[in-house]
Amino acid sequence: MASGTALIYDDEMTSYKLLWDDPECDIEVPERLLSSYEQLKHYHLVERCIHVPVREGTEEEIMLVHSSEYLEVVKSTQTMNEEELQRVSENYDAVYFHPNTYRCAKLAVGATLQLVDSVMSGKVRNGMALVRPPGHHSQRNAANGFCVFNNVAIAAQYAKRRYGLQRILIVDWDVHHGQGIQYVFEEDPSVLYYSWHRYEHQQFWPLLRESDYDAVGQGKGKGFNLNVPWNKVGMGNSDYLAAFFHVLLPVAFEFVPELILVSSGYDSGIGDPEGQMNATPECFAHLTHFLMQLANGRLCAVLEGGYHLKSLSESVCMTVKTLLRDPLPQISGEMAPCLSAIESIQNVRGAHKPYWKCLMYEVPPVKTAAAIVSKADAHLLPVSVQVEMEMNAQELKTFVSAFDAELVKEEKALLSLQNVLAVLDKILKKKVCSGIAESSVASVSTTFALKHCFDFGLQRVLCIVVGDMDLELDLDDGKILLMNICQKQQTEKTNSKYYISLNWKEDAERNNFFCAVLGFILPVAYSYQPDLVIIVIGPNRSLGVNGISLLTCLLQGLAESQILVVIQDTEIKLVQSVAKALSGVSTPDFGAYAPASQENVLEIKRLRDQLQQEWKMLRCSVRD
Repeated sequence: MASGTALIYDDEMTSYKLLWDDPECDIEVPERLLSSYEQLKHYHLVERCIHVPVREGTEEEIMLVHSSEYLEVVKSTQTMNEEELQRVSENYDAVYFHPNTYRCAKLAVGATLQLVDSVMSGKVRNGMALVRPPGHHSQRNAANGFCVFNNVAIAAQYAKRRYGLQRILIVDWDVHHGQGIQYVFEEDPSVLYYSWHRYEHQQFWPLLRESDYDAVGQGKGKGFNLNVPWNKVGMGNSDYLAAFFHVLLPVAFEFVPELILVSSGYDSGIGDPEGQMNATPECFAHLTHFLMQLANGRLCAVLEGGYHLKSLSESVCMTVKTLLRDPLPQISGEMAPCLSAIESIQNVRGAHKPYWKCLMYEVPPVKTAAAIVSKADAHLLPVSVQVEMEMNAQELKTFVSAFDAELVKEEKALLSLQNVLAVLDKILKKKVCSGIAESSVASVSTTFALKHCFDFGLQRVLCIVVGDMDLELDLDDGKILLMNICQKQQTEKTNSKYYISLNWKEDAERNNFFCAVLGFILPVAYSYQPDLVIIVIGPNRSLGVNGISLLTCLLQGLAESQILVVIQDTEIKLVQSVAKALSGVSTPDFGAYAPASQENVLEIKRLRDQLQQEWKMLRCSVRD
């Protein structure tokens, strides 16, 4: 299994700049690259990455996307004087040329392809290429929007040709529509292109009708072009997350990509003069994390825009930290997408409803895990998972009696608590990020663990119970959000929004849980913003290994990736899969995507109707 994160950078790509006055182009400066790289060094991220040398893209590689005539035009700029360069630049929209532009553009292409080769050959698991000039606007016969050669589009064509890939996902989170990529692949079902972008009802550059939500692709490519147009400025973390939960991720999991290419433009981040959006750098960590759960983690991020140097450099660092599998930072802001974002998301889902099963229904520290399992099973866990010893019995009795003296007398409960508390204590003290514990009496262990969390000083804990289990908890104060995923509808214990019973019937053949996780559980969980996540796997559970693994992977975006998984009636296959998900040694196989049954769809709709006023991230379903 591939490991490590590649970082590709070369100072030479800073060797061109604008030579004349042009207010439209003066924001595209060499400092964009320099400040990003310096910030990576500041956080000691450069030495943690694997250095991959830069090479030039060849003419043959460039012509995978661009015409030979256009290539010759760009090549000719090497020997032009300033007046000639300005004249050529005026033939294109928002572009400037410099004698070094051609060389730098070839390096940008080559760096991107070097990253693809490193990931596809297994030398690294993922990586980022800091390149300049950017590429996603450039077209077959034209430079456009600071872009000369379309780095990511060339990479997709290259990966298909060299590695025989049949499904590539391109995620473009730049604030401008990457129309160049769309034009290349709009009839190609082997490439799923997703872009959100400032649109403002076609009043924002590039001012194209085909940037709207109903441009779904053409011919065989219908359904493979996903545009989320932002029709107002100020979109923030909750809007971006909602677009992922309700549009991109459901379709991407159904698409099952073999490689992910990210057009990583950070002009969609807070402070940028072009985007005028409010997404914080932490948001890009979460977006990256979600994408890492696809394509067996094979992800190549390639720099596009970003013109506020502080916001750009911090966002680049957040992306690289996440690729390195550092704990995810807390994400800030109220988790409620604005009405304009909801409208755009609804429109996109409606436009793509005919093409994707997931949209057919009205639904929407060191990265180490610790575990306590039987000695016979310990050797089956990933090597990066620490196997802990139980707490000393006398220490535990003293510890427990401070909360509940009666528990000390129950030997079975005490032994169960030994496992859970040994791991929980390491998580709370940040010695590890996450952990797994076997417990024969999971309900008692979980109740006690929650008490310990609040004594430790936590304010909010998300507790997800899978299976039949009765927890006697006080849910009125909002310190606990309890979700019970069960086979039969549970009797409502309280009218509180902090208790949710999700009645789920699993498909025995395929994983049909995507609908519930992306359309309901994640939006509610991100709205709640817990300090810790506890997943409890009890008896008579309604989810199999694949569903539980999916849930575990995607919930790591919360609580700085601090998750405790408590398992009763242990299966080693389940423990192995959860351990892989928590430790990040590999991405678990979630199984084939399956649409939810009508019964499950109605259950999600019932909960959404009941709770969307309380949990506003749920307000993104398709209108009839």
